Amino acid sequence: MRYIKLLMEYDGTAYQGWQSQRNGMTIQDTVGEAIAGITGERSRLTAASRTDAGVHALGQVASFNTGSDIAAGVLKRALNAKLPRDIRILSAEETHQAFHPRYDAKKKRYVYLVMLSSAGSSFFSRYAWHVRTTLVVDAMEKAASHFSGKHDFSAFRGSGCGAKTTVRTIGSIELAVLDCIDFMTMSVPGGYIKIAIEADAFLRHMVRNIVGTLVEVGRGRIPVDEIPDIIASRDRTKAGPTSPATGLFLEKVFY
Repeated sequence: MRYIKLLMEYDGTAYQGWQSQRNGMTIQDTVGEAIAGITGERSRLTAASRTDAGVHALGQVASFNTGSDIAAGVLKRALNAKLPRDIRILSAEETHQAFHPRYDAKKKRYVYLVMLSSAGSSFFSRYAWHVRTTLVVDAMEKAASHFSGKHDFSAFRGSGCGAKTTVRTIGSIELAVLDCIDFMTMSVPGGYIKIAIEADAFLRHMVRNIVGTLVEVGRGRIPVDEIPDIIASRDRTKAGPTSPATGLFLEKVFY
């Protein structure tokens, strides 16, 4: 038996997330069907992160086992020929039986994109949260600093989360204000905020709930000095709303 590690990217707009479901198309099922069509086997595909419906990935990692002797590089080319254009295999390589994409991950980095212009770019409607009100970025940056470190993130945990512990360690959280984004060799002007968060692991909707809270701070609806109390409360109702899945990307998994 051989074990194959995949690095992939995908536009999550058309999918009901990573995890296989009874209803709706998922990334796991789509890639799994492509693997079966090539190897003739039904192999379980395990990922580093079970991204939610509508969430994108620039660096998702997954693995599967196979009895096939097809070389990893050939599998990559064959999969890309079979998969829809919104899913791409960036690399494929052999790994060992003990490798687990999720449990072996040391940390993950997610990036969230907020679009700030009154009209917004049509090109980023699938990839950013369009916030039409003015945001005070300095206040958002001060609020973001309170999330760094080891905390119980129950106040930012989405319903249906099955994690055994709600304690997580955020290594870094950074905000960058951009006046344009390069796209297809051109620059798309506008106002954008890029929020990057690295942590040892994440709870369900944790990034989206943190982003929703930071945007509420930027709007002046949540004072900066209330953030430590919200974290300490472990009460989801105290934090801000869940931001849309549209703007969220799994950027990288670190091993």
